[in-house]
Amino acid sequence: MAQHQLTTSSHGASGHQPVRTCVGCRKRGLRSELVRVVALRGRAVVDHRRRLPGRGAWLHPDQRCLTQAIRRKALPRALRVSGQLDTGELEDSFASGLVSGTQDEEGYGRPVPRRGNESRSTRHESAVKLKP
Repeated sequence: MAQHQLTTSSHGASGHQPVRTCVGCRKRGLRSELVRVVALRGRAVVDHRRRLPGRGAWLHPDQRCLTQAIRRKALPRALRVSGQLDTGELEDSFASGLVSGTQDEEGYGRPVPRRGNESRSTRHESAVKLKP
């Protein structure tokens, strides 16, 4: 069984950070240390930015926790999915080390790459054609 300890670190001025329970090992951990998983079109996928809509399940970024969650059928139950839930993509992400419980400096998980050096307003302006 995976051995995880609840660590306490300050978050902002209040010193409070949300705590979630890993569906694999059933240990509690800080939200920033866990990986959020959501059901998307019958597949379990990692929610890197923790912003996808719908119910989420939380896992330590540890292959043992994922294996335990799959063995116990905890993911479909936590996500309230009826029927089969494809975990192949999720297993690949964990096996390749693409999951991490740490957030970037802005607190949104992995940063989303921008297209080119133009800003959002520049892209919008170039998309809108003005009549002479």
